[in-house]
Amino acid sequence: MTHIIDREALQDLVSARQAQLVEVLPAEEYAWAHLPRAVNLPLAALDDPSALDRARPVVVYCHDWLCDLSPRAAHRLERLGFGDVHDYAAGKMDWLAADLPYEGEAHLVSQNVRRDPVTAGLDDPLDELSERILGDPAGLAVVVDEDGVVQGVVGSHELKGADMSGTAEQAMRVGVTTVRPSEQLEPLIQRMDRAKVDHVVVTQADGTLVGLFGLGDVRPQASESDLG
Repeated sequence: MTHIIDREALQDLVSARQAQLVEVLPAEEYAWAHLPRAVNLPLAALDDPSALDRARPVVVYCHDWLCDLSPRAAHRLERLGFGDVHDYAAGKMDWLAADLPYEGEAHLVSQNVRRDPVTAGLDDPLDELSERILGDPAGLAVVVDEDGVVQGVVGSHELKGADMSGTAEQAMRVGVTTVRPSEQLEPLIQRMDRAKVDHVVVTQADGTLVGLFGLGDVRPQASESDLG
């Protein structure tokens, strides 16, 4: 019977039992980005699984929850006699959104995010925080709660007219737009240019802070031609 597993179980299978990772998407999607050490066996090629070791667990995955290639592949491998098959149903977008390492040619926010932005707790005194904000190139602080979940931001706009005897929570702008580490760089930069936004907060899917992405943070692998 196929076992549907999550990201943590996948990591455990790889570290403890040397599970084999198999991406069943087409070759061009595999080349874009794939989990470290994963092999590419598109669904149509599974009837020749000679690249796989039948003595080791197999974990198949595709794009995301809505993609049905991995469950179909898992059932096919079972039919072909593989006895320990697992389906990472959330797929590689779950992996990439969790800010985990990947292989491939994709230019993602995770490769360009600034991981040491100014941060503040909800109860941090605003007068002390303002000094750190004004001394930082981004001119922005990300406010997080005790679980590291983003609650808002405080920038120069929020500081204008604010009561400096108050707290970060009282001054912060809530409902701030965030992006995942899996965001492709080029479309994000284009959207930021259109919106005239210099920085965007990067979070995992559970709202926890990863860092801050600014238009000045793009690294060399994203060339001018790549960015359009």
